[in-house]
Amino acid sequence: MKNAFIVGKKLYLRNLTPDDAEGSYPHWFNDPEVCRYNSHYKFPYTREKALDYIQYANTAQNALILAVVDKTNDRHIGNVSLQEIDFINRNAEFAIIIGDKDYWGKGFASEAAALLVGHGFRELNLHRIYCGTSVENIGMKKLAEKIGMKQEGIRRQAILTDGSLVDLMEYGILRDEFKD
Repeated sequence: MKNAFIVGKKLYLRNLTPDDAEGSYPHWFNDPEVCRYNSHYKFPYTREKALDYIQYANTAQNALILAVVDKTNDRHIGNVSLQEIDFINRNAEFAIIIGDKDYWGKGFASEAAALLVGHGFRELNLHRIYCGTSVENIGMKKLAEKIGMKQEGIRRQAILTDGSLVDLMEYGILRDEFKD
């Protein structure tokens, strides 16, 4: 487990490194299936863009962006983050991508989410963590609910997906609602 920051049962979370830009990581964001429900895939994603993002991820003061890594083979399979961290109001936005499709539907996203959300509440002293997703993104809606998030609202026609504007569902969880 190279540079493990948070360790779970099947995976660990670590900082992104320049070596990640040499692997499959940059290709995730050029895959329309991986990016169907996020803001990527609008412009080509290159190794250079990945390196710029990795530098940002390791210097940002209001974001905690980590690689999701399979413990059995040290394979970087996704990223998970708390973004827009507001230390005054004690809230942050949660985001996740499992870019390696071999790991879809196997519990890696829910484990990574629970690890990072728990860290946000315990170590960063956050009170509320939230996320938003397309009403069509069944996987993210299930993940949000699995970690205890509750639907808080809908932003109408807020996301362009496959050429159509669709609603964005808002989810949130408060510190006292989170169960490790």
